[in-house]
Amino acid sequence: MAIADTQLQYREIITKAVCGKGRKFATVTHNVSPPHPPSSILGAWIINHQYEAVRSGDGVEVIGTYDINIWYSYDKNSQTDVAKETVSYVENVPLSYLDPKHRSNTAEVSAESTQEPNCIEATVDSGGSSVLIRVEREFGVEMVAETKVCVAVLPGGCDELDGKDFEYGLTDDGDYEDLDPELLDDEV
Repeated sequence: MAIADTQLQYREIITKAVCGKGRKFATVTHNVSPPHPPSSILGAWIINHQYEAVRSGDGVEVIGTYDINIWYSYDKNSQTDVAKETVSYVENVPLSYLDPKHRSNTAEVSAESTQEPNCIEATVDSGGSSVLIRVEREFGVEMVAETKVCVAVLPGGCDELDGKDFEYGLTDDGDYEDLDPELLDDEV
């Protein structure tokens, strides 16, 4: 039996759904001044990353902190020490997808660190008194809110189904021989 053979009714229902998504990769540089002028950098790492997400205009702001630890030598490489600095940041992540019909007063946002902050380079600056730290990080964000969706309703309810199959008007003519397999995306 084709769905068109029955008299369908349509209704709008309100439901919670993912109404916005976004992702942002960023590389930032921090300048850390240790107590002693560094001779060389022996190691640099980032720990204690904490963040939260808040709605901001057409995007989501990720507000967070992390500690930068730098193991360095000084006094012509005769002594070592560890410098620690806590860094605060605000990352604005735009929503690449946004349902325009969502109810904005019901919006809840969340963020996930898809790549934790990581030190990719640490160098002594040209003046020799501080260390330049390059950090990369990436966030994925979602906004969940109430929105309207349109659904088809069978007038008699689900009892009329009794194991019957429905056709939804989609045709599959099976004409795939003309497709060029080189154009297909391997990562689906």
